[in-house]
Amino acid sequence: MYFQGIGTATPAARYTKAECLAAFENSDWFARLDARAHCVARAVLQRDNGIEARWLALDSLDEVFTIDPNTLARRFLAHAPALATRAAASALARSGLNAPDLGAVIVSTCTGYLCPGLSGHVVERLGLRAGVLAFVSSFGAGFSCHGALLRVS
Repeated sequence: MYFQGIGTATPAARYTKAECLAAFENSDWFARLDARAHCVARAVLQRDNGIEARWLALDSLDEVFTIDPNTLARRFLAHAPALATRAAASALARSGLNAPDLGAVIVSTCTGYLCPGLSGHVVERLGLRAGVLAFVSSFGAGFSCHGALLRVS
């Protein structure tokens, strides 16, 4: 098994580091923190880490500070399958392969959880054959664990 194409997709809303910091500084959460925590938060949110902006499936950054786990799960279900399918379609187009040629779909995400997994949604939405292997990996440790599957195949 070889990677033949990689695709990415992001939500429509783009927020810069400065916008994220401003929203945090104007939140009730920030007001509850002490001066040391303010310094740490500013250092983390302003750090030169190569990330200039984040794309988030939010209507407003203010939601970040009031959203509950159930709402997060509903939002992931509402947005993740479409985003993952868009990324997969891009990967397929770049690969030069046709959908019936695929042996596996690997979805890597750093957010949310679905059951059945996000890769299953992609397989269904792209109309891939029933025997396609479908993997979902959480960013970081999850992808490291799934790396062994790639070696075995």
